[in-house]
Amino acid sequence: MKRLVAFCTGILSYLTLSAQVPVLTVEGGEVSGVPSETPDVCIYKGIPYAAPPVGDLRWKHPQPVQPWKGVRPCDTFGAASLQGDHTPGSFYWKEFYQDGDPKRSEDCLYLNVWTPAAGKPEAKLPVIFWIHGGAYMGGYGHEIEFGGDAYAKKGVILVTINYRLGMCGFLAHPLLTAENNSKGSGNYGLFDQLAALKWVKRNISAFGGNPDNITVMGQSAGAGSVQALISSPLTKGLIHRAIIQSGGGLGGIISAKSLKEAEKQGSDMWKAAGISTLEEMRAYPAEKFQEVLMKYMQQQKSFGLPYSPCVDGELLTAPLDETARNGQELDIPYLIGYTSEDMMPEVMKKAATDWSLLLEQQGRKPAYVYCFSRDLPGEDMPSSQGAFGDMKGAFHSSELWYTFGTLGKCWRPMEKADYELSERMVSYWTNFAKTGNPNGEGLPQWEPCTKANPHIQTLDIK
Repeated sequence: MKRLVAFCTGILSYLTLSAQVPVLTVEGGEVSGVPSETPDVCIYKGIPYAAPPVGDLRWKHPQPVQPWKGVRPCDTFGAASLQGDHTPGSFYWKEFYQDGDPKRSEDCLYLNVWTPAAGKPEAKLPVIFWIHGGAYMGGYGHEIEFGGDAYAKKGVILVTINYRLGMCGFLAHPLLTAENNSKGSGNYGLFDQLAALKWVKRNISAFGGNPDNITVMGQSAGAGSVQALISSPLTKGLIHRAIIQSGGGLGGIISAKSLKEAEKQGSDMWKAAGISTLEEMRAYPAEKFQEVLMKYMQQQKSFGLPYSPCVDGELLTAPLDETARNGQELDIPYLIGYTSEDMMPEVMKKAATDWSLLLEQQGRKPAYVYCFSRDLPGEDMPSSQGAFGDMKGAFHSSELWYTFGTLGKCWRPMEKADYELSERMVSYWTNFAKTGNPNGEGLPQWEPCTKANPHIQTLDIK
């Protein structure tokens, strides 16, 4: 009986809190959200920021949101983009995906907002716009390690997005270029990110956000996406600061292919599947896209990322390094870094520091550069099972639990020092989003990386 009373009391409390979450008007109609685990913080889950990219809209730029009637309940995260299953027992499955794979669909253009100021446009809080990684083939904006409560408690709104991945998001093909009046193809996932950014610019004030203070942040392929967005002539006025984690910089591990190279790769993929017309490609079942990739991979002796951004001539008009050297990236504050046992950490270190020194040489503000060095507690997976071999220490993506202040959701036996490190990192990131400078009261001083002082901030429990 006591359990029943407690359960009913909990339900009543939740319903009461839900009733206190403001209904907001955004493009398309009205939306309702849900209370988060943190008092006075609301989450609006699965808000559509563009029309479903299905049918004739497959491999086209995102289109405007389709209006709805009444109040749309935004109490459930939207579907992730189509992607492969996570293999039980693999390293990243153990680290982030033990709860299983999410719902996946071509209809995936949704975003989520954590806010402490819903319905208060006068609040004008800074906004962090998060782009997840996953080699342009996997991931989603509501993974267990992502969450906005830690930022909302410090007066920052977090927006996370889903965008088209893999074949849906980054296929370039001569037939698609011809259909687009020879203006290029591919980069659909990047155009989704751009559409989401524009949506935030136009709608975030309803959530209490400042449309003129948006920090774009991403990790791994998300970092490569940030590097692409700040290199695009289409993002002026949309991005005011940028945080680049384990990717980007100058001469880093992620670059943009030429359109010709991307078109050939896309054409070869479909030829391997026996498909030669655009009509056949659009009619092909999306759930079989992974088979198309597998057939292509079996014919290749060596290749890099099968899907990635390309210099399409519209969103990207030049290779990323060329754009940087020509001083054509957005002139905004930057924070960039890597983990000490990252994928090719020395390459990432050089890419970050060289880029900061280039910014300084160009008369711009040098970047704040970090190295996350915490050897995460808990037993690491042996190399025989690990997806990338023996992943230990401060491995690629290890900083994400700390960046989002979500250590309490991690399976690892986190220590008091880990929570202190996470608090310090969230404070640095928060300060940067607010002012373009990570420093603040009670924090160890963080100097920018300059020629006179090529400083790299170590982020560790020590």
